[in-house]
Amino acid sequence: MGHTTPDLEAIASRFDLPAAVTSVSPLGNGNVNDTYQVDTASGERFVLQRLNTLVFPEPELVMGNLQVLTHHVQSKGERAGCQLPTPIALCGSRDCLLRGSDGSAWRLISFIADAHCVDALENPAQAEQIGRGLGRFHALVHDLPSNQLHDTLEGFHVTPRYLSHYRQVLSQTLVPPCPESEACQRFVAERLDLVPVLEEALLAGQLKLRPIHGDPKVNNVMLCQSSGRAIALVDLDTVKPGLLHTDIGDCLRSACNLAGEECTDLEAVSFNLELAKALLQGYLAEAGRYLSEADHEHLYDAIHLLPFELGLRFLTDYLDGDIYFKTQYPHQNLNRARVQFRLTESIEAQELEIREILAQLTARQP
Repeated sequence: MGHTTPDLEAIASRFDLPAAVTSVSPLGNGNVNDTYQVDTASGERFVLQRLNTLVFPEPELVMGNLQVLTHHVQSKGERAGCQLPTPIALCGSRDCLLRGSDGSAWRLISFIADAHCVDALENPAQAEQIGRGLGRFHALVHDLPSNQLHDTLEGFHVTPRYLSHYRQVLSQTLVPPCPESEACQRFVAERLDLVPVLEEALLAGQLKLRPIHGDPKVNNVMLCQSSGRAIALVDLDTVKPGLLHTDIGDCLRSACNLAGEECTDLEAVSFNLELAKALLQGYLAEAGRYLSEADHEHLYDAIHLLPFELGLRFLTDYLDGDIYFKTQYPHQNLNRARVQFRLTESIEAQELEIREILAQLTARQP
């Protein structure tokens, strides 16, 4: 990407703005793209981003997905009930991606006003809104053919591929063994039958590919500042064809472990049933009508699988020398893996309760 500091105001001014740029300042703390807030003389705000081309080597496809998605949602007008960041075209062009001479990729998108996000849930009411936000998104795109979207992250959330990579890395790792790492490896070995469950259902025709968000963490659902209601879904770079179940499982994984991914006290890690019930209630209220009987039958599998999958990815990266996930201290990815595996254990210990919640909520569906 080069080492010179880009002229952010000049870059933002290349896009079709309603007025002159008055300032550009850093926004958020994302660890993939570089993100800035753009203020204009008209008072309108926008978001300028430099896409990480190491993670997204074909940013044109990412932007193509975003344009297809926003066009589909905007065609539903006020019925949509969900805001999405809208890409802004370059001046005198229909293109929405600016390529720098150094290979960098820049875009400008609309700013979601009067909204905020949370990193950790505070109560069940908030959990229900997070579920409603994801459910409303799935409801909006249920009639968007998935073949209109590019698969910008091939293999993303395909757990058997992660297992194959893990085995390859394990066979050649140079990282010295330790009791914690060996315990994690045993944990994986004891749950190999969990790995293919969703992919086998897809191959059997029980599940189908549909548009998914791909990364519906709690802080990617925007809540209204005044009402607290979910009004927007952001961070759409991972939108692609996939299984709704991975979105649902990943959202619950993110929302229902109040200790967080970086917790170092494994005893504090647990799957919160009260939050899970509220989130699922909100989700199914919005999207339940679009789920088939087979979709419902595999919801527990998704809840169980997604923390295991992420733990497997963290463990693999630890054994591979920490080349994918950013770390601030030694063994951080190993600790992250242990947190996700502990969360998996908590889900396993509450399987009957989770299945009962799913049965109750499913019975309420019209």
